[in-house]
Amino acid sequence: MRRQLAAALVVTVMGSTAVAAANDFPYGRSLAFTVYRNGKEIGHHTISFQNEGVNRKVTVAVDLAVRALGVTAYRYIHNSREVWSGNALQALEAQTDDNGKKYVVRVQRGSNGLIVDREALPQPFASASADQGAQLPEIGHELLPPSTLPTSNWNMGQVGQSVLLNTQYGTQSHATITPMGREPVKTVSGATIEATRYHYTGDLRMDQWFDDRGRWVKAAFPAFDGSTIEYILQE
Repeated sequence: MRRQLAAALVVTVMGSTAVAAANDFPYGRSLAFTVYRNGKEIGHHTISFQNEGVNRKVTVAVDLAVRALGVTAYRYIHNSREVWSGNALQALEAQTDDNGKKYVVRVQRGSNGLIVDREALPQPFASASADQGAQLPEIGHELLPPSTLPTSNWNMGQVGQSVLLNTQYGTQSHATITPMGREPVKTVSGATIEATRYHYTGDLRMDQWFDDRGRWVKAAFPAFDGSTIEYILQE
């Protein structure tokens, strides 16, 4: 009888823990942002979440375009797929087109850590002189600690880290992340969400806001040309 009671208690506790862990995940099926440059809309950043057995699949799509006089002056496209088991990254594959310069990053969890393969493809050019020769891709391979987190904006766990895996370049990004206090965040619909702002310095220069549930609800950072990029939540 005692053994049956103990077994029942174990099952109940384990079941409750599993439910609590599942309920701790703050997101639904998707998350979407409208992206602005100096107050003008330039594109969207969307994320989808899908449970696959014990794993969770996260798909990220970013499409930005800056236009001047009806011509696209700058284009940025990023697509990635992540596989997670709890808080541990299992695999990642990302492709980025940064205005013609292309990057490919592949990550796989191994027995000793995260195995990272990266490739930067040369930017195409209209013509090549004889002395330029062929442009070869830049290829890298690295083993990172198993607890390393990617720079994926949605994951609030990154605010407790000092080194992150850059999902565009496949390299390590060293950052100091400082909480700056609570602030109200406005969404596209005009609603207000109370959130905590985190300031990133070092290899990453930006601010990100996470609400009390741990959801990413805003981002802002300076672009290479000095303009300001803002992510406003579609909610």
